[in-house]
Amino acid sequence: MKLQSIIALSAMAFACAATAQTKGGISEEMMNEIRTYADHSPSQKALRNAVANNAIQTLVVNNDNPNRLDMNFTHRVPSKGITNQRSSGRCWLFTGLNFLRAQAMLKHDLPELKLSQNYNFFFDQLEKSNLFLQSVIDYAGQPIDSQQNKWLFAHALSDGGQFTGIADNLMKYGIVPDYAMPETYQSEHTADMRQFLTWKLREDGLELRKMVAEKKSAKDIEKRKTAMLGEIYRMLALNLGEPPTEFTFTQKDSKGNAIETKKYTPKEFYNKFMGNNLAEDYVMIMNDPTRPYYKVFEIDLDRHTYDGKNWRYLNLPMEEIKAMAIESIKDSTAMYFSCDVKKYLDREGGTLDLQNYDYESLFGTKFGMDKAERITTGTSGSSHAMTLIGVNIAENGKPDKWLIENSWGINPSNGKKGHLIATDEWMDEYFFRLVVDKKYVPAKTLKLLEGEATMLPAWDPMFAPEE
Repeated sequence: MKLQSIIALSAMAFACAATAQTKGGISEEMMNEIRTYADHSPSQKALRNAVANNAIQTLVVNNDNPNRLDMNFTHRVPSKGITNQRSSGRCWLFTGLNFLRAQAMLKHDLPELKLSQNYNFFFDQLEKSNLFLQSVIDYAGQPIDSQQNKWLFAHALSDGGQFTGIADNLMKYGIVPDYAMPETYQSEHTADMRQFLTWKLREDGLELRKMVAEKKSAKDIEKRKTAMLGEIYRMLALNLGEPPTEFTFTQKDSKGNAIETKKYTPKEFYNKFMGNNLAEDYVMIMNDPTRPYYKVFEIDLDRHTYDGKNWRYLNLPMEEIKAMAIESIKDSTAMYFSCDVKKYLDREGGTLDLQNYDYESLFGTKFGMDKAERITTGTSGSSHAMTLIGVNIAENGKPDKWLIENSWGINPSNGKKGHLIATDEWMDEYFFRLVVDKKYVPAKTLKLLEGEATMLPAWDPMFAPEE
């Protein structure tokens, strides 16, 4: 081909590429039209100055909110003592222990019961480390850049989680009072510890992949993995302390009178004061309008232990979920539930209410996506677990507000003593998961849970760990 022809073809290709790149871009004509949307009126200038120099959340507070949410509820689970997860992603663990604590206090007439989150967190991190390392071995035959392996190494360890982590952990390791393994600075500020554990696990994961590639025996690989977990155990003990194998507990009645002082192992303590078969007695229900209702779904690798259970749930409409929750609360039984807590949260006031903030008036536009559209676009999803303990039934027989026990400590300014109050309308939009005792679930609904589950991939964005 002649040089002139090559140059001509190259110029044509460049021109085509340039045309392809500019098509769909912002042209000068389009920019002129875009600029017409700006408002230069004095009132808009004042608004622009306010937005530029103040926190948006302060400017959108809706002072015309008609809802006045007090602490009066027609039905409420007895509960005492607000916990504080501080700078950690352990909401799922606090929530699980909180709903069991309320149950134990009522069942055994206890004046209070403070449980150690740190004890179960230690074993959670150890079990998750094993889940990662063993999964690396299982998928070592796939390229390191396969979607499965990219997800594994990106999520080597977290302190977030969900209810199956409660069930598998407590049934295996039991529980202890808070004084038997108190919180440490690292348990309450987990970022640094998680960083170094993750660093080590990823390094170990690469070594295990190499051992598989070199066709080392399963026995040798298992031995090396055990040594790796020994190092993780040592690092956890430095950060969190070493878990006790037994402790002494004095049981008191509701008036504070001592009844019995006795030594317990963690599992003996769980069996006496809780006794629930968490793996069998509870079901996970979800409201996800992006998927068909009355179907069972399971999320691959969405568990805390390698030999534990994946998150498996039945997708149901909100009205059916609320009915179960109301029955549980009426029977003084708290529940684990999760939601998108940051949406319309008035943290100072302790309320979750769609009327808390008026974003549309400030920005002069509509935010009109429904729940399904927010999920699909990643705008909303389950982010935080809490304990559902109360409901108010209005004169029309329907719920109008819900009481939630949170794990962010007590805010003395709002009188809610560490609780949040959610309107029923807010629950419809931002509630996602509920864990409920089977005895509050209709028989026909339980039957649905026996069906085949549709497996969803671990990287489905709806199932990020709750923090």
